[in-house]
Amino acid sequence: MKVVGVIPARYKSSRFPGKPLADICGKPMIWWVYCQARKTKGLDAVYVATDDERIEQVCREYNLCCIMTRNDHNNGTERVYEVSQKIEADLYVVINGDEPLIDPKTIEKIIPEKMPEDDFFVCNLMTEVKSPVEAVDFTNIKVVVDSESNALFMSRSPIPYPKASVEYQYYKHVGVLIYNKNALKFFVSTPKGYNERIEDVNELRFIDHGKKLKMIKVEADTLSVDTSKDLEKVKDVIEKRLKSEKRKNE
Repeated sequence: MKVVGVIPARYKSSRFPGKPLADICGKPMIWWVYCQARKTKGLDAVYVATDDERIEQVCREYNLCCIMTRNDHNNGTERVYEVSQKIEADLYVVINGDEPLIDPKTIEKIIPEKMPEDDFFVCNLMTEVKSPVEAVDFTNIKVVVDSESNALFMSRSPIPYPKASVEYQYYKHVGVLIYNKNALKFFVSTPKGYNERIEDVNELRFIDHGKKLKMIKVEADTLSVDTSKDLEKVKDVIEKRLKSEKRKNE
């Protein structure tokens, strides 16, 4: 079973242009994500997938494996599909390029021990929401699952609503997914469904069209960088980690 990691990275982010190249303690954000992904057991290779020459150039400078893709993709999943047409593998693990704090052990949770028997396979990680701020932040995609941990719905709003009970917990999507080729092909060949068009959440394409999307619960203390404020939080965390490592080595 060959498993490849793919980090989609585009320069023209609407909320944060140039985000993959944002400086974090002297290194671009894409470097931090790539280095974390490379530590993941079970990945045979890791590639940055981009359509921007500036990102490609930085990848070359830091010796990061990079694949140039078309510039007309609507989202990262379409970009990963193009990678799947160029790089042969059984499964493709997608790591969002804006999660520099992602733990390799977290990524490992999504990789199956053996090749899935199903000809259609897609999974996503989710983690418990720890604060009210996370719950109301529309950039955090909240997830509701059934008794078998298949996604019922994803929303930028806090769901479920606690009308009848306060015994509940919010969960949010973590930017790590895994697909086989059939799942990627389905995504690019299927139009957006009703809910995806409203919420602007890619994974709703599977739910809208009746496909199973398995959610895997993990303990993940991660933060996606969607704004400059998020970047400052990440910098602070990494600076503390670097200082702690330095003290250990002294």
